[in-house]
Amino acid sequence: MSSSALGNEPQHTTLSPDGPAPHHPKMALAARIALLVLLGAELLNLLDQSVVLTALPAIQESTGAGPAAVQWLTTGYSLPVAVGLITGGRLGDLFGRRRILLIGTVIFTAASLLCGLAAGPGVLIGARLLQGVGVALMIPQVLATIHVTFDGQSRSKAFGLYGAVLSIANVLGPVMGGLLTEADLFGLSWRPIFLVNVPVGLAVLFLGRKFIPESTARKADRLDLTGMVLSALAIVLIVFPLSEGYLRHWPLWCFAMLAAGLLALGVFLRHQQRKQDNAPLVPLSLFRGRQFSGGMAAQLMHGLLCGLFFMTWTLYLQRGLGMSPVHAALAFVLLSVGELAGATIAAKTAGRFARRLPQTGALVALAAMAAYGLQAEADAGQADLTLLAMTAPVVLIGFGLGMVGGPLADLSLSRVPHEDAGAASGLFNTAIHLGIALGTALTALVFFATTGGSPDAGLNRDAFITVLWWAGSLLALMWALMFCLPKHANSQAD
Repeated sequence: MSSSALGNEPQHTTLSPDGPAPHHPKMALAARIALLVLLGAELLNLLDQSVVLTALPAIQESTGAGPAAVQWLTTGYSLPVAVGLITGGRLGDLFGRRRILLIGTVIFTAASLLCGLAAGPGVLIGARLLQGVGVALMIPQVLATIHVTFDGQSRSKAFGLYGAVLSIANVLGPVMGGLLTEADLFGLSWRPIFLVNVPVGLAVLFLGRKFIPESTARKADRLDLTGMVLSALAIVLIVFPLSEGYLRHWPLWCFAMLAAGLLALGVFLRHQQRKQDNAPLVPLSLFRGRQFSGGMAAQLMHGLLCGLFFMTWTLYLQRGLGMSPVHAALAFVLLSVGELAGATIAAKTAGRFARRLPQTGALVALAAMAAYGLQAEADAGQADLTLLAMTAPVVLIGFGLGMVGGPLADLSLSRVPHEDAGAASGLFNTAIHLGIALGTALTALVFFATTGGSPDAGLNRDAFITVLWWAGSLLALMWALMFCLPKHANSQAD
């Protein structure tokens, strides 16, 4: 696949000559190392989203953190990520994607060290906020650099491996958090879950500077500061009440913030329309093609599914089925094994099936969700549905989802001009974060409205069955939206 085939203008994008050559069908050693570093940066982000969950009791006991502080250990990380992704992506377009990736890595690594040394909840929350800022700079550069660096089968394989990393991180984060906390290395209790980021971050810095090619968009010569402020304001006003509303029983201020957020979003879009010929933060031309727009919408549905399913599944396993935390973690391992298998197929096929592969994955996950729901309905007692009995539908759910992540990113971004790769990557990542916030808010209506927070097994089982039908509907909508993606592999170059 050539640059011209993507509709790119090479004179607008610069790649350092010592970087991986995008036209070779097989990746050279330097390209493989560059890809490894990029995926390592993505893995740091994904692990730090979940590694803290299994360590929360130890953190609370050690630091004396109250319930609100414990909640902010996760919110304080995810909120600046969601707010900064669009700006982070555009900064990469303007000032160099490798440079911004490395700056973000420096911030993230320093913040991780500060997390590991924190003596109280206030410093720890502040350091988590700083981690989120670093991630918002790092992560848009991963997809954008893969997009502009690799081509053809190498590109599809790279996106397939990206999907595999997503799958691995789902199980590795909670497991690593539990193991490191339980091991109590050098008497440090939970602190190694953050300190382990320091050597990994330093490796990303050293290898990234040497092997990742620099790329910039020459035509974008300044940052749209007004757009940056408006986009950040809109996302904060939308994501924060969605994240907090269900925990606080939806007070009036949540709805007021949502209304203000939608107003700020409208002002932002109007501002971007006026700036389209003058270095906008978001090139609205990206949305003219149904491939990117449909992929963004499918990614939003993917986030909704994740936000709704995974939290309620944990509660169902432990409250509805009476599983211990260890057995519930094993269920997540089963799902992640399926995800890894699906992502491996996506990587090995290297985009040959275009949209048919992620659509097949969505249908497999949909059928498995339906089978799981029927199995749960047939369960008359708390002890009837064992981990062994649910293995097949759980693995198949993961298998289907594993076939979606990498190909969806690949196909959605394939026609994006190289000079807008950072902005497009930021938007694409923002879609899933916003979807997760919406999905988490939806749990109040779909799950907690039935259980009322009760530990009763029957209530939790009934509520989760309802969740499965909602999840199936989201998968069906994802499948339909993916008709916007190319039907044939070579149609990406039409």
